[in-house]
Amino acid sequence: MPTDSLLPASLAPGRHEPLGATPRDGGVNFAVFSESATAIELCIFDGSGQRELRRYALHGPDDGVFHGFLPGLAAGLVYGLRAHGPYSPEHGHRFNAHKLLLDPYAREIVGHFAWAPEQHGYELGHPDGPRSFDTRDNALQALKARVAQPLPADSSPRLNAPRHATADLVLYEVHVKGFSQQLQAVPEALRGSYAGLAHPASVAHFKALGVTTLSLLPVHFHIDEPHLADLGKPNYWGYNTLGFFSPDPRLAQRAHREDPAAVREEFRAMVRELHAQGLEVVLDVVYNHTPEGNEFGPTLSFRGLDNRSYYRLVSDDKSRYENVSACGNTLNCAHPRVAQLVLDSLRYWVSEMGVDGFRFDLAPVLGRTHHGFEPQAAFFTALRQDPVLAQVHLISEPWDAGHEGYQVGRFPGRFLDWNDKFRDAVRGYWLRSQQPSVSRGELARRFMASSDLFHHGARRPTASVNFVSVHDGYVLADVVSYSHKHNHANGENNRDGRDGELCANFGHEGASEDAAIRATRLRVRRAMLATLLLAQGTPMLCAGDEIGNSQGGNNNAYCQDNAITWLDWAQAESDTQAFVAALLALRRAEPLLRHEQWFAAASADAAQASAPSLRWFSPRGAEMQQHDWFDASQSAFAAVFFEARQPVEAAAAPRLMVLFNPEPEPQAFSFSLGAWRLVLDSSGELPLDSVAESDTSIFTHLNVPARSLLVLRHV
Repeated sequence: MPTDSLLPASLAPGRHEPLGATPRDGGVNFAVFSESATAIELCIFDGSGQRELRRYALHGPDDGVFHGFLPGLAAGLVYGLRAHGPYSPEHGHRFNAHKLLLDPYAREIVGHFAWAPEQHGYELGHPDGPRSFDTRDNALQALKARVAQPLPADSSPRLNAPRHATADLVLYEVHVKGFSQQLQAVPEALRGSYAGLAHPASVAHFKALGVTTLSLLPVHFHIDEPHLADLGKPNYWGYNTLGFFSPDPRLAQRAHREDPAAVREEFRAMVRELHAQGLEVVLDVVYNHTPEGNEFGPTLSFRGLDNRSYYRLVSDDKSRYENVSACGNTLNCAHPRVAQLVLDSLRYWVSEMGVDGFRFDLAPVLGRTHHGFEPQAAFFTALRQDPVLAQVHLISEPWDAGHEGYQVGRFPGRFLDWNDKFRDAVRGYWLRSQQPSVSRGELARRFMASSDLFHHGARRPTASVNFVSVHDGYVLADVVSYSHKHNHANGENNRDGRDGELCANFGHEGASEDAAIRATRLRVRRAMLATLLLAQGTPMLCAGDEIGNSQGGNNNAYCQDNAITWLDWAQAESDTQAFVAALLALRRAEPLLRHEQWFAAASADAAQASAPSLRWFSPRGAEMQQHDWFDASQSAFAAVFFEARQPVEAAAAPRLMVLFNPEPEPQAFSFSLGAWRLVLDSSGELPLDSVAESDTSIFTHLNVPARSLLVLRHV
């Protein structure tokens, strides 16, 4: 096809020309980064994306950017890119102009992706493997970009965004589709969609619970991995992003899925409505890898535009990819233009789409340099000083699959880190399934925000994101119902998913009709929920745990878009939901349960004497000594919170006491600090009138029920 000329883009000195396609000045400006391409062509298609109409050679490169301006055109234009350059895998170059490439900055993506041999830059089955060269054109099968209509500056959902202080955050990790797909109160046409998540019935649930912030599983445009396509299964979780600026149409209501502009507006309407109800929206984002995989993967976008810049390559064989994501490739965020892509994407989702923060999947990738993970890497510096991103929450999944990939507690500044040590300590303590079981010292450390991990520099207790279950692994109901994983539905002979995950079935594998087993499971679940939602740090609840939702023992349900992963509202436990709401109400009512600073120790010096403090007691009422923490024969203990001294010379006043008894038998506790009134019993065993404002509810000692957490307020 002949190639025509474009007008050069306006690149005035000092002016930042946005990458991607930008309608302006009566036309559309195009700008594409490639450090190594010799030429890039812009390919224009008809509205269906099936017929190529014309090609234009972009000008440049200027500072690594190819650019051009098409006058007389506007939003709605469908296009793709072809990049020319060396095909030299041993040097890291994989240019192949026979492959139509998706613009990395595409705001709207059209077409339906299907795996085909033409999607690869090399010839499948060739003796030279991925070093061979494929000359077939993939334009018919390729996804294409569509120029998006600019959004009015006064329409951003950020304009009505609530601002919850970090100390007040309660995260709720939720899948957009899974939450409302079976929620009968949501109209059928809206179930499983962005609109369904913002429906009044959904919002009513969030507000009744008392959560502040929805942490959405990935919503960026993604494709399914080839092995899932072979199995006829989807990537339900969505951790395989191809379009970092486009919401996934599969999560929109069916009437909108064929129109990317309608999908975008539905997402924005969802955020706007959630904001109006006081709820924040955080996105789980995947800037660590792309679906192009390793050297055997397809050429869809980044690989064809500039393989050496976008990906981390093995130093002594640049035909191969570093794989610290365990997904085949790793984005090279140390490269300035790749960092720019990520930052531009983040700003877009805040400024244009209205979101309130991000949870970074495999976040150490973002800070990897030639020397390994660096908390002060250039990307983190740029992220933290950015005036737009400085306003939103930053949450890390602080591990990846590379060398020294476990970095919990090492992320900089105001990052909050997922804390899996909290999960393991809480499960081990209440399940009593480890040998030796988790000690009360370890549980106390995690309950107080893991100072061994986070008490350094300027980091606060809120930096610890506490959880007992998340999308990846057992949901809470399955933690107490199964002794091993049941992932056969995934089609991998139960080999996938984590082995050895902490769990216990209490005498029967799976659902049980035995009343005693069911009661024990419920009691342990409630104790773990109480530990999670009353602990120092930032609590994160996995959607469905508050209603007893089960996944049938599947601890890796990433490819299950069905009743396994959709919340089972028909079987919802209303009592458990009410219990979670009561826990969060207590957390809101008691500032000491969500304290922003580290508690002063009992031996605090005079300068700290007026700060809130904490002391630990054994069941007999004596303050815990060093040898008590190492007494493996004892597991029950108490934490007593003291208010700040008012005035400073006054004695510290006890305010709250939290009692822990993980044993299968009741435990007698004596109180040495006066009388207390019971305000919460996770077991539900103590009579409800024990919380009344009467003399019968005041205790100086108490028989704490088995497998329970109690909270008392000082009289």
